[in-house]
Amino acid sequence: MTKIALFGAGGKMGVRSARNLTETDFDVAHVEISEAGQQRLKEEIGKDCVPTEVALKGADVVLLAVPDTAVKAVSHAIIDQVEPGALLVCLDAAGPFAGHLPKRDDVSYFITHPCHPPIFNYETTPEGRDDRFGGIAAEQGIVNALMQGPDEHYALGEKVGKAIYAPVARSYRVTVDQMALLEPGLSETVCASLLFVMKEALDEVVARGVPEDAARDFLLGHLNILAAVTFGHVDGVFSDACYKAIENGLPVLMKDDWKRVFDPEEIAASIERIT
Repeated sequence: MTKIALFGAGGKMGVRSARNLTETDFDVAHVEISEAGQQRLKEEIGKDCVPTEVALKGADVVLLAVPDTAVKAVSHAIIDQVEPGALLVCLDAAGPFAGHLPKRDDVSYFITHPCHPPIFNYETTPEGRDDRFGGIAAEQGIVNALMQGPDEHYALGEKVGKAIYAPVARSYRVTVDQMALLEPGLSETVCASLLFVMKEALDEVVARGVPEDAARDFLLGHLNILAAVTFGHVDGVFSDACYKAIENGLPVLMKDDWKRVFDPEEIAASIERIT
């Protein structure tokens, strides 16, 4: 049986991971330093925590379900107790990309991160349709990167990723640099920022007199069909008027050089701020 030492087991991602791991054949040892987290894990999952040295003894996988800002401190604190040949798994590329993992050539480093359930899906249950984050009932994709270690460790890391983010429909292998382009680059710097702009635009038309419910319904409905056409989910085109609005709107909303957010130095600076 493969043993996992789960660090941060009482936190938000730790509890999510611990819950899904109970449905697998992994042998999981839970580590949580805060009393509140220990109590949360006991109440929600029915699991007790163990000391670090107990969790790491014989552990094949060390899973760091801790915030990006804690990856460096936690990994450096435990690395001397990690078994040679073990696989250390992070849930985000920021810390590893920033060079926060300690040097240990006989330990493999792996990152797995959820895509989250897509806007366009075929979930048939209320639980699936309401699972926006993933890991409960809605299928999602995951991205994985083997940062260092033998290639056979990729399969083990992917198995862990599929377990903690289940149900997983698609799994993609990428590099650490590519994962950083996806997040924070694509998902946060671009997508989240533009969604904030949409919410500000909604607030603006409401301030100018449009009823809020009408404006919200109008925006989210148009977001659905416009995104479906833009990303090829449905076979269709925009109206001539819409194309004209896009042609006039893009120069007002976007700087000509906005794609520099994907330049290596910009990605590195963004991750430095995060971590």
